[in-house]
Amino acid sequence: MPAAYFPDSQADKKMEVINIEARYSKEIKLSKKDIEKLPEKIALFSTVQFIGQLKYVKKELEKRSKKIIMPKPRHSKYNGQLLGCGIEKFNADGLLFIGDGYFHPIALALKNDRPVFIYNPYAKRLSMLNKSIVEKIRKRQKYSLAKFYSSENIGIIVSTKPGQNNLEAALKLKRYIRKKGKNAYVLIGNTINPGSLEDFNFIECFVNTACPRIAIDDYEKIEKPIINMEDIPGIKEIIKAEPKNKTDNRTHKKHKK
Repeated sequence: MPAAYFPDSQADKKMEVINIEARYSKEIKLSKKDIEKLPEKIALFSTVQFIGQLKYVKKELEKRSKKIIMPKPRHSKYNGQLLGCGIEKFNADGLLFIGDGYFHPIALALKNDRPVFIYNPYAKRLSMLNKSIVEKIRKRQKYSLAKFYSSENIGIIVSTKPGQNNLEAALKLKRYIRKKGKNAYVLIGNTINPGSLEDFNFIECFVNTACPRIAIDDYEKIEKPIINMEDIPGIKEIIKAEPKNKTDNRTHKKHKK
């Protein structure tokens, strides 16, 4: 069984997509008291909703003698824009995220051993991400990594969504795993539903090559350990060392519920 396919009502339909950026129009301004809580050199980030306000936040922080950088992570369109799949290490004393929710701040903290501050424009409140939340996720990652190394049957999750499709890397990882004498199965779908993964009860551990949120936000919804491919030590070298994939002459079977 080289690959399994998750049925999706929209997965096989070609559809034109028009991306419309919905921008927040109200002023975003941190108080003097809030700014004093921030470290000297700050990496400033947000999502596309608030990206237009970052230049004003940056200017205000610099008035208070803060050194501000606004890197442009991979896959991002704008400086300071964060996408879950493009977060990396940044050279700063601390990181400031403008927005609501915890996924992006957690992802920043996992990649950077620096304090992460969150300013919620809706609540007009500054907070620092609790280290215990990050440590809990790091423990999960260590457990999942250990399970990846010890498992005999590993499922590699691939999404067909644009920007998330890492089939080439997944097939290389599959071959690498099989060279180790283990079984690897590529599971392909458009929208990855954690419930669908339960059908593969012989899988001991999942490797996620799609959106990193699956292994973070959906961790507790998935019965088996799951780790993002990028969190496997030496994965870049492993993928680079594997030759380009040749067409698999075995038929890809559709997964039936």
